[in-house]
Amino acid sequence: MFDPKSIDNIADRIANAIPPGLHNLKDDMEKNVHALLQSGLSKLDLVSREEFEVQKAVLAKTRSRLEELEKRVAELEQRILQD
Repeated sequence: MFDPKSIDNIADRIANAIPPGLHNLKDDMEKNVHALLQSGLSKLDLVSREEFEVQKAVLAKTRSRLEELEKRVAELEQRILQD
């Protein structure tokens, strides 16, 4: 999922952009922005970096195995053609 510190950072930056005369709304605004970002990001179909890396490794292993099998099939086809 999205890093909570990043959400806090974004919410804080938005809250700090509020004009000085409205600083009494800053805390409420920061909480609302944080909740809005968290809600929006949770609706996305995101995976963690760890899940991504695991799937990346699985894909690399699968690709390697496929290449090996393709070579074996090509060798077998050559044997069949030579006989």
